[in-house]
Amino acid sequence: MKSIAVFCGSSEEVSPIYRQAATKMGHALASKQITLVYGGAKVGLMGAVADAVLAQGGKVIGILPHFLQSREIAHEGLTELIMVDSMHDRKAKMAEMSDGFIAMPGGPGTMEEYFEIFTWGQLGLHRKPCGLLNVNHYFDPLLAMFDTMEREQFMQTKYRPMVITDDTPEGILEKFSAYSAPAVKTYLTGQRT
Repeated sequence: MKSIAVFCGSSEEVSPIYRQAATKMGHALASKQITLVYGGAKVGLMGAVADAVLAQGGKVIGILPHFLQSREIAHEGLTELIMVDSMHDRKAKMAEMSDGFIAMPGGPGTMEEYFEIFTWGQLGLHRKPCGLLNVNHYFDPLLAMFDTMEREQFMQTKYRPMVITDDTPEGILEKFSAYSAPAVKTYLTGQRT
């Protein structure tokens, strides 16, 4: 893997445990010479993961919509900052430039980014790994929801392994290296053609 997109929160008010995890994620990426692709902000976990990669001499590409730059949250020390017109353009560019996707703790925006890219994988729009870095058991309720989706047959069993999770950056990156995408989602069966 040459580049990984990291989705994470921009809040400055979170527990230090999450900021420490973002720093560890950044160090892990830099140590493996994996380029960080992220949302381009200097605040919250977003800024922490970018700063950690840069501090280790790694490469960071930020992708930021113009309207957020005007709020003065753009990280000015990145290897490259790409400005786009919309949030949709941001996600598309991140998907294009990344070999995998990791969601760290965050709010609704982080979840929306993760679920969209996960769904694109189910639909065969990409065959890249999608992971959840489960810091401080943050994603335990979401993982239980995935189990419910599978049990209640809203998600086919073959897609459950797409939910890659670990509580360490090293662990999730190791799982990414062993990832094999499932067959493309279809609603057609032998009885339904």
